[in-house]
Amino acid sequence: MMSICIILLLCLVSLTASAVGWADGDTRDLIVDNRVHTVTVAPPDDPYFPPVMVLDSDQRLEVKFDVLDYDVEYLRYSVYHCDALWRPTATLVESEWVDGFNYGDIDEWEQNEATFTSFYTYRFMLPNDDFKITRSGNYVVVVYEQDDPGHVLLQRRFSVCENIVNVVCEVTTSTDVDYNDEHQQLSYDITYRPGVVSDAYNDLTSVITQNNRDASAVVVKSPTMVAPGKVTYEHRSELIFSATNEYRRFEIVNSHGMNMGVERWQYFEPFYHVTLNRDEPRRYTQYLYDKTQMGHFTIRNAEYSWDEADCASDYVWTHFTLDTGGPVTGGNVILDGELTRGLPASSRVMHYDASTGCYEVQLLLKQGAYNYQYAFVPDGTTVPRYDLIDGNKYQTTNEYLVKVYYRPSGERYDRFVGFGIIHSGI
Repeated sequence: MMSICIILLLCLVSLTASAVGWADGDTRDLIVDNRVHTVTVAPPDDPYFPPVMVLDSDQRLEVKFDVLDYDVEYLRYSVYHCDALWRPTATLVESEWVDGFNYGDIDEWEQNEATFTSFYTYRFMLPNDDFKITRSGNYVVVVYEQDDPGHVLLQRRFSVCENIVNVVCEVTTSTDVDYNDEHQQLSYDITYRPGVVSDAYNDLTSVITQNNRDASAVVVKSPTMVAPGKVTYEHRSELIFSATNEYRRFEIVNSHGMNMGVERWQYFEPFYHVTLNRDEPRRYTQYLYDKTQMGHFTIRNAEYSWDEADCASDYVWTHFTLDTGGPVTGGNVILDGELTRGLPASSRVMHYDASTGCYEVQLLLKQGAYNYQYAFVPDGTTVPRYDLIDGNKYQTTNEYLVKVYYRPSGERYDRFVGFGIIHSGI
């Protein structure tokens, strides 16, 4: 009875969902319907790769998510074009970026097996035989009900690249502000064949992210130096990044055995509950290397094979605790990583318990291996700071993604023409 009540409550919440996100001009990753969990967009053979594919190639992106419900949903998706800064492209119409109608039906799903939580796992590929994308650029895919397009479940960003320029990156801890201390400095070259770029000083825009964090993306317009077929960006203040610290990690893969980072595992109908080991700030501790998933998660159940993990892994209320020894004023402490991507801000904010001196938050997560970080968001801003809790360690392994856009005079949209990826500390 309790399980049925939970599902009915989730359904009631979903019925109140309205056309938010893209319909309101918001292009961020969003989970609009509270029944939606475990959203990923990545190449099917490389789940940690950024959501980027090459135009007119055999590359695909798999969109996958769960809906917690007893009944299957009949869902559709549409995609929308954005400029280099993720603003809707008002100068193009839908027929200019898709071949045919701008919607596709999601007809592949699997029902849960041997789990306490009832859910369906949905997936589809972009592009596919019935849905072809014809222009490069940034896109937002929006998933909604077939019979009610105004009922949006989720939206996610991805990019389609022409791959007509090469981007070669370098990252060093010898920066223009310190040496082997708290920062990492990025530099990169863009090379191309004659005639590909007409005015490199004015027509190229680069957008750089660290660990796929869009909120702190850096935009670079003017190059340091231009030579025939080569553009150089180096010794730029905006290319100096805080080094941050390695992601923390835990595993909730075995409900009957030991799990990394877990203090105790219990069942209170209708969900499992896991209490993780209490964390402490690492700002003043020595750097400790730990091989991570660069902020991502992997769905896995130790009692089943990899092929069965999507449908055989249960949902677990996971309890996080950060012992700060007192309140942190001037902003909010949040939980960060792919595990919170697209969630409402209220779901990520940790709440302070004066009786314990700790910050706490709980998330409903699917069994698997997870990366996470704690961050501080100062009042009046939406950009997290990672140094106030865990410090900056120059040795930290970070992933830098450089995306290059080209918009010559007279062009009506930002063409995504090349990208480069590099990892520090490797």
